[in-house]
Amino acid sequence: MRTRSRARSPIVPARSPRRQAVASLLGSFLTSTAFVTGYFVLPVSSSYAMRTVVVLVAGLAILGALFTWQVRAIIAAPYPAAKAIGALMVSAPLFLVLFASVYFVLGARDPSEFSEPLTRLDSLYFTVTVFATVGFGDITAVSGTARALTLVQMVGDLLLVGVIARVILGAVEKGRRRQEQR
Repeated sequence: MRTRSRARSPIVPARSPRRQAVASLLGSFLTSTAFVTGYFVLPVSSSYAMRTVVVLVAGLAILGALFTWQVRAIIAAPYPAAKAIGALMVSAPLFLVLFASVYFVLGARDPSEFSEPLTRLDSLYFTVTVFATVGFGDITAVSGTARALTLVQMVGDLLLVGVIARVILGAVEKGRRRQEQR
């Protein structure tokens, strides 16, 4: 009995699953690097308005949609753990850059919102210290608006670290079971 084999295109060679995993990780690294670079170089309006809150909410909605897509990709990936690492490499920086941008705009509009005027680096530093729960205390949210946004970030941090990490680990387990069944 003769079996048919798929003809490979001479133009596009087939990539091994490991190469796909490495390419995926490299793409995730480049994407997160682009987020952080964009944060530092793209112009940001210093006028804090309802538009800033809308941008934050829209960014978080995009992050949620991206996360949902990433979970599905993890389950279907030949190397689910690598895909999960890539998902975290994209999601966490996007989350942090969203909040750092809002803190920067808020601090630029009114420097008294925080204990000291914030540069972009200071805003990112504050965001990461809140995320890491170390709270050095050198920069603090002073106004009600800044504290409310910091509170929203803290809740988001808990969700990102706890719930989302659990969902990603569940997707990795499901992806591995799917791979074993093949």
